[in-house]
Amino acid sequence: MAGRNTKPEIIVRRLLHREGYRFRLHGKKLPGSPDIILPRHKKTIFVHGCFWHGHTCKRAKRPTTNVDFWNKKLDETVKRDRRNRRNLKILGWKVLVVWQCQTQDIQKLQERLRIFMTVAH
Repeated sequence: MAGRNTKPEIIVRRLLHREGYRFRLHGKKLPGSPDIILPRHKKTIFVHGCFWHGHTCKRAKRPTTNVDFWNKKLDETVKRDRRNRRNLKILGWKVLVVWQCQTQDIQKLQERLRIFMTVAH
């Protein structure tokens, strides 16, 4: 399936593993099939591509051709993502979204992951 084992996802997994965390991948039984599941901590991480999931960075610039199609497609993805995060929270899971562009600064990302994993939320 497309979107699995992407470079940004592998970066996040390596950083978590380096910190000593063990996890599962692509939880099909959870809303949205999170990319990384840490069942022991009841935490999930989505690693989203900026374009496909509607981030506000320069990578997420929407196409200027076939505008109606792309707007509909991308808007539906954003709504689905929001619904999945809400449903996970209702089930008691903590959720972190890591954007593709955020995997460029490894130190900043590592600190963000540390905070997410250590704070009880």
